[in-house]
Amino acid sequence: MADPKGFLKVTERELPARRPVPVRIMDWKEVYEPGDGAVLRRQAGRCMDCGVPFCHKGCPLGNLIPEWNDLTWRGEGRAAIERLHATNNFPEFTGRLCPAPCESACVLGINQPAVTIKQVEVGIIDEAFANGWVEPEPPERLTGKTVAVVGSGPAGLAAAQQLTRAGHTVAVFERDDRIGGLMRYGIPDFKMEKKHLESRLRQMQDEGTRFRAGVEIGRDITWDQLRSRYDAVVVATGSTVPRDLSIPGRDLEGVHFAMEYLVESNRAVAGDKVANQISAAGKHVIVIGGGDTGADCIGTAHRQGALSVTNLAIGTQPPASRSDAQPWPMMPTVFEVSSAHEEGGERMFLASTVEFLSNEVGEVRALRVAETEYVDGRRVPKTGTEREIPADLVLIAMGFTGPDRADLESQLSAQFTSRGNVHRDEDYQATAPGVFVAGDAGRGQSLIVWAIAEGRAAAASVDRYLMGDTALPSPVRPADVAIGLQPA
Repeated sequence: MADPKGFLKVTERELPARRPVPVRIMDWKEVYEPGDGAVLRRQAGRCMDCGVPFCHKGCPLGNLIPEWNDLTWRGEGRAAIERLHATNNFPEFTGRLCPAPCESACVLGINQPAVTIKQVEVGIIDEAFANGWVEPEPPERLTGKTVAVVGSGPAGLAAAQQLTRAGHTVAVFERDDRIGGLMRYGIPDFKMEKKHLESRLRQMQDEGTRFRAGVEIGRDITWDQLRSRYDAVVVATGSTVPRDLSIPGRDLEGVHFAMEYLVESNRAVAGDKVANQISAAGKHVIVIGGGDTGADCIGTAHRQGALSVTNLAIGTQPPASRSDAQPWPMMPTVFEVSSAHEEGGERMFLASTVEFLSNEVGEVRALRVAETEYVDGRRVPKTGTEREIPADLVLIAMGFTGPDRADLESQLSAQFTSRGNVHRDEDYQATAPGVFVAGDAGRGQSLIVWAIAEGRAAAASVDRYLMGDTALPSPVRPADVAIGLQPA
């Protein structure tokens, strides 16, 4: 184990400081100051290397957390990244973007603050990139089999890297003009600068993975054509259909889905010229939805110079600590203050949206809201509590309902579950032979760590389908959600 007395000597969590708010909202760089290696080793030394490491259970990837904590504490960075890469293709993504269900399952967290697993993870991979330890791993031989991966988010990239390393010829198709999916155009740079994505894509290209950006399957190439050209197809298109808010005034100018706003902002930050860009500059902004996407909108609005930012959530404010209904090692729903919330604005809970109000030229000028009350288990606006909040820009960040269905249904004859996800069997295979489904397209909106885990698992199924057997690891199955392995 790491320091045998580490958890007794160091009882508090230590995280890198966030850059001062007045400084960081002036740019798009990541919010955290550079980490201190001594602090990282000290925190890694708190790991108890439990006889039953529940952090493994909390992580869908089964990350070997006690092992690389020990190696970090000992200063063996190269060995640490080898153990980390053994289960996780992209720790630079999860270390920055994952809500860390592993930390919720940390045994030390029963009576002390949990080990800073996520920060140790990102420290390991950042050191590895800085020292040139992240090298291409091309296959020793090619199988002669070809695979098309549709979608370049974390699930698609994980599947592609695994299959390339197994010796298959893999092409990743992405309808946007750049590879990366949600990580490219959905995640703001202040959460993850795109240099981390570019570094990993270079490794994958050097391994032999081929990228085809700006190609929309179903339009530029039909699904039937794709199936005829490749021995197997992986659908990793994500859950991209946003949940709408059908109330009066929804069609007013200035009311947008969160992803419309975030995509344009990310393009502008990348240096693209975005005509008629949706901007919060000089506006009163309301963000509807209390999740991560809503927080991304809040941080973006601050950096664009919003006059005010109000965040509305229909439910109650979560408790500050784990409730009895979500005992350890479950991932609890607790009140969190993200970097974006720290930067300003107002958060309102139990806020039901009633109507978007218009000015004389058809632009949104305010949002009518009411308190939320529960009637027969339903959340409804409470009569007599309505009031108006000024708004020049409203962003709907209420989650997603599933993948785009039209072309999948008409060209692939794909079947869908009652929740709107692509139906698949225990081996991630859809109803069409040789077609596999990984990530949010089959699972529904979920965490980045689940996307990578499913990409790895689907790759193992594809390899078995093509070769009759596989040596690729398969961390999770679609049925795992039914037996309680999905984080709460």
